[in-house]
Amino acid sequence: MTILILATRNENKVAEIRAILGIGYNYRSLADFPDAPEVIEDANTFAGNATRKAVALARWLSAKEGAPVGQSHNRLVLADDSGLEVDALNGEPGVHSARFAALDMGRPGNSTDAENRLKLLHLLRDIPLEKRTARFHCVLALTPIVDLPWPNASPVCYGDELEMATQLFEGCCEGRIIFEPHGTGGFGYDPLFVPEGYSETFGELPQGAKNKLSHRARALSKLSKHLTCKEC
Repeated sequence: MTILILATRNENKVAEIRAILGIGYNYRSLADFPDAPEVIEDANTFAGNATRKAVALARWLSAKEGAPVGQSHNRLVLADDSGLEVDALNGEPGVHSARFAALDMGRPGNSTDAENRLKLLHLLRDIPLEKRTARFHCVLALTPIVDLPWPNASPVCYGDELEMATQLFEGCCEGRIIFEPHGTGGFGYDPLFVPEGYSETFGELPQGAKNKLSHRARALSKLSKHLTCKEC
């Protein structure tokens, strides 16, 4: 069975990925590897950050002696970077979605969901509904875990090889930002985002409905087709 190591400690993301991809994989996450190194997500694109996380974890797992994750040809690291792009804010918060409010506080790490939503609503306070268009954007990076190269191989070259072996899968969901949170489901900006064709926010829609139309669902659908073709 293919082992997917999810490069996240966010249990909401883990649950969403498992629900969408199904039971055909052995899922692990960073909760299973508490000593895995932190990766600085300072790329200016979702693809850059996702690739950086996937490659760093694949390299670390390759070097980790006795990591109980199975045979190398069945081991894959899956990382994602995703966020909200608001047209009236020139695409912000974008790659800064998780730490949107913290940027103003001079505080390291991510902000709380409530802090990020409050900042977003403040910045959009004078923007009418028809101009509050936005999208959730997700990029998944899939990197194989392989045996380490010969002892004298350059770690830089090895990292480059992993990066070249990484495959990307992208998904977007268009919608609008409303004026106050509705619903208690989901996480992040979900209670403020109404997808196109719906009147409910992601915070109000049933999880099953969200898992069919979300940005991550669309990227995971492409990934699932890719993995299925490889296993045929």
